[in-house]
This record gives sequence, structure tokens and C-alpha cells, in this order.
Amino acid sequence: MHMNSSSLNAPRIHATAGSSGRAWKAVIVLLMVLSACGGRPGPETLIPVANPGAGTQRITLLAVTNRTKSASVPPVVGNGRGVPSYEEFTLQNRASAQPSEDELRHPSKDPSEDFVTVGRRLMDKPRFEAEVAQMAGTDDRMIAVFVHGYNYSYQEAVFRLAQLSADSDGTSVPILFSWPSDGRTAGYLSDRDAATYARDDLAGLLTSLTGVDPGRRVVVIGHSMGAWLVMETLRQLRLKGSNGVLGQLEVVLAAPDIDMDVFRKQADIVGPMSAPLTLLVSPDDRVLAASGRLSGNRMRLGRASLNDPELIALAERNGMRVMDISAAPGSDGLNHDRYVGFAARYARLEQDQQQGDELRRAGVYVLDTTGKILSAPFSAAATVLGGP
Repeated sequence: MHMNSSSLNAPRIHATAGSSGRAWKAVIVLLMVLSACGGRPGPETLIPVANPGAGTQRITLLAVTNRTKSASVPPVVGNGRGVPSYEEFTLQNRASAQPSEDELRHPSKDPSEDFVTVGRRLMDKPRFEAEVAQMAGTDDRMIAVFVHGYNYSYQEAVFRLAQLSADSDGTSVPILFSWPSDGRTAGYLSDRDAATYARDDLAGLLTSLTGVDPGRRVVVIGHSMGAWLVMETLRQLRLKGSNGVLGQLEVVLAAPDIDMDVFRKQADIVGPMSAPLTLLVSPDDRVLAASGRLSGNRMRLGRASLNDPELIALAERNGMRVMDISAAPGSDGLNHDRYVGFAARYARLEQDQQQGDELRRAGVYVLDTTGKILSAPFSAAATVLGGP
């Protein structure tokens, strides 16, 4: 979701039976005001430039999308619903190769300003799978799949993944799965349908990736509505009996835009994963607050509190990790993209062997203001929070 903090003081909206129509319109207006930002990158930003100028780092990423494409070369990728296609992008980082402490505290709101496209190549599925295998190599380099959220264009998703890859030291094979979001604030409901449309194709991609190198870690990061798509896909794979595929996955749900009751149903079907499923939550996420009001005042998973006994019980039952990242930086005051700033810090913490081992366990975690992560078993959640 791409929003601006100019309306942070917008009034809270309460829907009643007599005012549901007015409340619906008010929330739509609120979301549109929240998303009123500067210019967004157009499809021309994905056209390779011949003379990119100075740069310190190049990122190569793969992209899979079921959006429709134009017949031009290179194609313009839109928001229509099509069949999976595959591309490779090379982007040059205009910023420093390693994010500074200031950059970690203030992640870029528009990563297209930090990168320029220098290479783009279309490919078929066999070539894509061969490229994944080649990029992964023979070491322990993990495959990382990013599934964006609502109100994203294709190019915005490409640049966001480039930023995530650069900030995490480029230690993975970055792969974008871009579903056909309308890329409009008013497209929230149509985006729900588009995410549903994409379930089979995401399941097919994960099945393909786990087959490229059986045993290699495949990390799946779903942000916002993309987290709902990821959970629906996991549910589908479990019901299909694709336990081998699920066994290779490490799943992270960042600011998940999922109804709490729906998540309970999904989690009970998916069950415990081989690697603990991770939830990144912020109780003060203002975008999810608006989403909850748009959904009939239903609590969203990404705004859950570690003080919620039902969430903790669900997480313990299914061997999950619940991380409160409210102290992580965001690009604005909406608190919905904190996962970007958290990703770079997490990558650095994982490099510390002891801290890395602790972070891989199920339990409750809190990111403190110094950038350290405090952890505890579920039974000690109150202690981690500094409660009684």
C-alpha cells in the first residue's frame, strides 16, 4: 500500500446499520487521502538505460507475474489477469552498497528513486528454473520470494524487492511474485479478487522452486494483502497433500492484512511448519486500522498485540514466531512498511551465530529501540513485554 501521512489525524469511523453506506464511502475517501502521494514510477522505469551513471552495486532479480502484458518490446505490464510469465531484471543501486545507520532508520519511501534498470530479459519457465539453479549455486544461498500487497504496480514491486535485496546484503536469490493488483487505492475489493485469482499460480511457483533443488530453503515473504495470498496458498498446498513443498518453506507474514478469525481457520489447516511461520506485527499500523474499518471493523492480524492470549495460544499451538516490530523505522507515519527497515537489521542479527539461532525458534519477540531483538518462550510473553 502506498500512502502519505498527511491525514494521520483523520477521524475514526464507526459503521452502524443505518450508516453503513456513508461509512463505506468515508473509508474509501480516507484511504484515497492517505494514499495521496507524489508521483509513482511508471512502466518506463523498467526500460533499461544505456548510460546509468555512477553506481556501487548491481542487483539481479527474477520476476514471475500473472499480469497481462503488451506486445511491445520490452512489454508494458498492466493489471489485467493473465498467465504466468518470467523475466530477469538487473538494477543498479544509486545509493551506497551497504545501508548506513541513517538509511536503516529512514528507509526509502520510493525505492525507484534509488535504482535504475540496466538490464531486462524475458524467459520461459525452463529458462527461469535453470536461472534459479544457477543463481543459487552450490552453497547455502536461500531462495527468497516476495509477494507484494494491495495497491502495487508491477514496477513498484520490482523496485521494492531490489531495495530489500540490497539492504539484506544480497545473500539470497530474489524472486518477485507479482499478482494483478489494480494499483489503485479505490481497488481494494478488486484486489481481493485478484489475489484469489493468483493462488494457483503462486502454488505452482512454490512447487517449481522447491523442485529446483530439493532441500534448499525457500523463504516466502508476504506483505499486507500479499500475506493473505500466501496463507491461502499454504492452505491449498496442505489440502492437496503437498507436504514436501511445505517442508522446504520458511514463511514470513509482514503486516498481514488478514481477518483474525480467517487466520485462525487458515492456520489450523496449514498446521505447524518445519520452520516456524513468522508474524511481523505492529499494533499501531494505521493502514491496517483503515483496512479493518473497511472490512466491517474486523481486527487485522498485522495489528495484533502480544498481549492477546488467543493469538499467543494459536501461535504456540502451531509453532509460530510472533515479532512486534513497532520500534522498527518506517518511511512515513503510517507504520505499514516497517518490515523494510526491519529486514536489514534482521539480516545483520542473523549473521551473529547465537542471535541467529535464537531467532529461528518459535516464541515471542520484540524489537527494542536499540535495534536488538528480545525473545522468550510463549509462557514468558508478559516478561518480554516488561509486564507483570
